[in-house]
Amino acid sequence: MKKPASCEEFLEASAHKLKVCGHPLRMKLLITIQKGESSCVTELWRCLKQSQPVISQHLAVLKEQNIVDSSIEKNKRIYKIVDPFVKEIVEHLLSSEEMQKAQKD
Repeated sequence: MKKPASCEEFLEASAHKLKVCGHPLRMKLLITIQKGESSCVTELWRCLKQSQPVISQHLAVLKEQNIVDSSIEKNKRIYKIVDPFVKEIVEHLLSSEEMQKAQKD
């Protein structure tokens, strides 16, 4: 994605990213990837208790929007968040008081 030339373009691009990430399962994927608990498809579907096709479909949407990218390591496709805006939001969520409380429950 090219750099926004104006505040309005930045806000539109940000709103689009938030919409893409707004699906509850995609948010769980991003949080799980950022925490480093699981980052390959097999680990992600086991961790999130979803089928492999469902996880792959959501990862494809995130990858198509340049929010995540993948690399191959030892026969596994490893995903990571590459969009700085989304990464910052996910890190903020992970450090929030609400998330800390929810993880204890």
